Amino acid sequence: MSKRKLTRQQRWRIEKIQAERAQRAAKRDAQDADKLEAGEYGPERNGRVIAHFGRSLDVRPAEGGPLHRCHLRANLEPLVTGDRVIWRAANDGSGVVVARGERDSVLERPDARGQLKPVAANIDQILIVFAVEPAPHANLIDRYLVAAEATGIAPVLVLNKTDLLPEDGGELMTLLGHYQALGYPVVTTTTAETHGLDALRARLAGRTSVFVGQSGVGKSSLIDRLLPDETLRIGALSEDSRKGTHTTTTARLYAFDNDDSEAGELIDSPGIREFGLTHLDAQQVTEGFVEFRELLGRCRFRDCRHQQEPGCALLEAVERGEVRTERFTSYRRILDSLEDEGR
Repeated sequence: MSKRKLTRQQRWRIEKIQAERAQRAAKRDAQDADKLEAGEYGPERNGRVIAHFGRSLDVRPAEGGPLHRCHLRANLEPLVTGDRVIWRAANDGSGVVVARGERDSVLERPDARGQLKPVAANIDQILIVFAVEPAPHANLIDRYLVAAEATGIAPVLVLNKTDLLPEDGGELMTLLGHYQALGYPVVTTTTAETHGLDALRARLAGRTSVFVGQSGVGKSSLIDRLLPDETLRIGALSEDSRKGTHTTTTARLYAFDNDDSEAGELIDSPGIREFGLTHLDAQQVTEGFVEFRELLGRCRFRDCRHQQEPGCALLEAVERGEVRTERFTSYRRILDSLEDEGR
């Protein structure tokens, strides 16, 4: 689809707004420079971005203590929740961020225009949360896994509301067994039982994690139990649709506060109905299926599309039972959906 051409007046208006923003940023930066020279800001300190609101940030000092509402120097690129920063405190309790530390990892998602935007940084694992209700399906799980694999951040499958499962676990637990066989960690949780979160707490220990998943799978409910001192609005499930209501509005980092120094941190990000994959190409999707990787490059034809080509290593693996038919079908569905979206 071609981009809509802007009129001359629209271009002028956009340029005018951008120029005004640049002028305000330059003025703010000059004021900061004057304050720094005058000694109105304290010494440089290390911190972590807990939440961000445009150019304003909540920063937690590395040594602990209350949060500080800071703003960015004009010459810094936008930051995201989880970023490590160098900041200086003002006399009134606010502060200014003067530098960003190196990122170990970054989670990006495409915006409405398909442009990748970072949403969180320095993450050790992506917890893909789904629940018995609303009922998940394998293709949705696969989409999350492919997206997680593309980031290079380790994914973990978290099944919530396990108190709603039948005694034998049903088809859902059988499905999870297939993912475990591929090497994916699986954690089961429920807020309806006293020790229902023990396995999740163990998985969170010593790591910075981010929750992703459809609305209504219980992400906010889990965080409410894991962090009882925090207040989160929890959406109710519609009795008719069995789909959740979107409740969390901005990514925020929470530190688990207990006697264990390795308790870990968690970033809660806004719920989404379906993880966007439009920024990935066919090769990235293919590599996102971990059992395919050792087979890639073994097809008879270098440009094999893994459809009906003779000598396709993936198709032959499916026929031998080395790759599950359901996973390969899901893979094809993902590629087909991307082709449809690109038309």
